[in-house]
Amino acid sequence: MPLSTAAASEWGTIVPGTTTMEAVRTQYGGPTKTETQKTDNYDTASWVYEGVQAPVGLLRMVVDFGILRAAGYRRDVVRSFRIEPKPGVFNRKIVLAGWGPPDRVGRQGETEVFYYAEGLVVMFDKEGLQAQTLVFTPPQPTEPEKPSR
Repeated sequence: MPLSTAAASEWGTIVPGTTTMEAVRTQYGGPTKTETQKTDNYDTASWVYEGVQAPVGLLRMVVDFGILRAAGYRRDVVRSFRIEPKPGVFNRKIVLAGWGPPDRVGRQGETEVFYYAEGLVVMFDKEGLQAQTLVFTPPQPTEPEKPSR
């Protein structure tokens, strides 16, 4: 029986572009710290969960709020989030079993990077075996848009 793959843009009940601050607080409690800033003239916030407040298996989780959609700006909706797993939690085999083969593979310095159009970027260690950072976003185009003529 084949394993089904998870939706790339979600993890632990957080779905970028959909999940609200209140839902994150309900699931994970209050953050260890918060940061606010202006991004493109919009108020944004980041919630950081680390140490004992990080979800099980993670060193750190950072949730960024504030997303511009066709219906307008929503400051209380998750734009993206990143998780930094403890060593051994997300190895290459687990990533491929959970999310399937990536749409693209690239490099960032000495780091191999998997790109999923559904909204996931996975950065591995220098050996390419352990995932060090997973970034979840709304679905992304696989190729840059071409200008209209």
